[in-house]
Amino acid sequence: MVKMVVVFHSGYGHTQRLAQFVAQGAQASLVEINEDGLVSDEGWEMLDQAQGIIFGSPTYMGVVSWQFKRFADSSSKQWYSRGWQDKVAGGFTISANLSGDKLSTLQYFMTLAMQHGMVWVGQSSHSEGGLNRLGSYSGVMAQVGSTQSASEIPVGDLETAQAYGQRLLQLTQSLHAKS
Repeated sequence: MVKMVVVFHSGYGHTQRLAQFVAQGAQASLVEINEDGLVSDEGWEMLDQAQGIIFGSPTYMGVVSWQFKRFADSSSKQWYSRGWQDKVAGGFTISANLSGDKLSTLQYFMTLAMQHGMVWVGQSSHSEGGLNRLGSYSGVMAQVGSTQSASEIPVGDLETAQAYGQRLLQLTQSLHAKS
């Protein structure tokens, strides 16, 4: 069985809720980046042992939160040793506005994954108003108003997150069955 990990930062609980749905689909463990941008030693060990890593951050000012950026910068040890090379990677984000420049966040995740030599997996599902309602094929984009709580994230966005997690799990299993 492959090991999947969702590593995320959540400022107000919205990204955490999305992370939970991605993790359900991927049968993944959750590793939270804390308010200081740090991951526990146990979290780093889980990331290093995983065959698939899924990145999550809210989109703030057009890109990942500074806490996620600090985590990414801290992954230089893994980069130097090529410790995450050939792992499957994916990503998800949420913002208050329909665009909110979420694509910049997903592209940041892709760049991070490519620097590590990881294999990026995009989104495959789409249906009018339901799965992948925002039309993102680079990863999961979700949206909820700035005054809305995490419990008000649209069901379609949560289902998209879960379906994306399932896709990442299936592809990771497929890749590792051949190795």
